[in-house]
Amino acid sequence: MKFIVYIVISISLLISAKQALYTVDEVEQVIITQFGKPVGTPVKDAGLHIKIPFIQEVNAIDKRILEWDGAPSDMPTKDKLYISVDLFARWRITDPLQYFLRLRDERSAQSRLDDILGSETRNAVAKHELIEIIRTTKDREPMRDALLEGAVRESDMGNLVPIQKGRQLVEEEIFAAAAEKVQVFGIELLDIRFKRINYNESVRPKIYDRMISERRQIAERFLSEGNGEAARIRGNRVRDLNKIQSEAYKEVEEIRGLADAKATEIYAGAYNKNQQSIDLYEFTRTMQAYPMIISNNSTLVLSTDSDLFKFLNGINKQ
Repeated sequence: MKFIVYIVISISLLISAKQALYTVDEVEQVIITQFGKPVGTPVKDAGLHIKIPFIQEVNAIDKRILEWDGAPSDMPTKDKLYISVDLFARWRITDPLQYFLRLRDERSAQSRLDDILGSETRNAVAKHELIEIIRTTKDREPMRDALLEGAVRESDMGNLVPIQKGRQLVEEEIFAAAAEKVQVFGIELLDIRFKRINYNESVRPKIYDRMISERRQIAERFLSEGNGEAARIRGNRVRDLNKIQSEAYKEVEEIRGLADAKATEIYAGAYNKNQQSIDLYEFTRTMQAYPMIISNNSTLVLSTDSDLFKFLNGINKQ
């Protein structure tokens, strides 16, 4: 009987010791609650610790840097463009007692961060134009395509709109406003960043249409310049061709004139030797003129002293 009593007492002591001892991990901090209410100060030192068994409970709270990743949310900018904003942040618990009293667990903390960060993001986006949220620096040089440089030089396409703040300062505004509000929950906000910014589904087709219109305008400008260049080349070709033909015709006429002059000189030298050669030349030239003057249906009225008639008059009739 005594043996059984000893066994029961031993088991009770073991259970009590197990309930009284607890360990704190290096990445945790512990709040001890008694009947649901915190007692004492938070335990932040890692190792083995003691509590009152069966009455007090251990509530572990993470002390590492935690992640908050919000869901994409649609919101309007100052210039009335609806965009989808995806945000992420990093935070940690600096006051575990305040955190436990107000939030109890990480799920509640994530929900409260959703409300605070989402609200501050919406307020910041609504106060700035889209270009301020997209761009990061004021003096950024746009990347330009050398082929499009001439087409967009005279238009506003490809030029960056000047900004006053930029995405980094907008993130800092959200961070400053949200960090102050989460402090009351024992939370320290470490960082906040835009992960993704995209156009709303209802706005995206209009943006694509505008991009297509701009590219079509550039294409039409290229086509117009190409047609103008083609017309210039064709005009130069016709001008050069006319110039070549004119110069060739001039050269031909000069050669022909020189040849006629040379032929006339030869004829003159051949037919001016005596009166018989002169008469022969006159006769042959007149005979050559008859076919060009007289045809089958020609009727000539000549005087008796005509140069053409004298040879006809002198032909013997057989």
